[in-house]
Amino acid sequence: MSAAEEAALYRVARRRARQDAQRKERVDVRYSVDEKQAILAEARRLGLAGAHLVGAIVMAHLNDDLALPAGRTPNDDLVDEYAALRTELSRIGTNANQIAHRLNASGDAHPVDSAVLAEARRLVAVVKQTITALDSAADAAATNHRAA
Repeated sequence: MSAAEEAALYRVARRRARQDAQRKERVDVRYSVDEKQAILAEARRLGLAGAHLVGAIVMAHLNDDLALPAGRTPNDDLVDEYAALRTELSRIGTNANQIAHRLNASGDAHPVDSAVLAEARRLVAVVKQTITALDSAADAAATNHRAA
């Protein structure tokens, strides 16, 4: 967090106006032990109560004074699409392998068996190359997402 963002957060937390009636409404949130310790440490550093810090951040976000990290990005969707394509390609490769296995296992060869077997082997090779390229593209997309 930059110094300007920190100062703005402190300002937002401090300028929360008093109301005539006591605030009675609650929103309960659960945190892990580590998350709670981090919140309380930051609140102590800023001289605020933990609940006041959390409330100020939520209200700042609701008032468009504080941006939260984005949820899903188009990059996330791209990685998911790559994973779905990889699954489909793997199924095609499995089917081609089953065809090749059946043709190799049968004792009686048919005139077209050698052509079908050659095509099944070619298909498996293409699927393997495509999966390798797809894995590289998904890795690059995930790496770019982490870097952003």
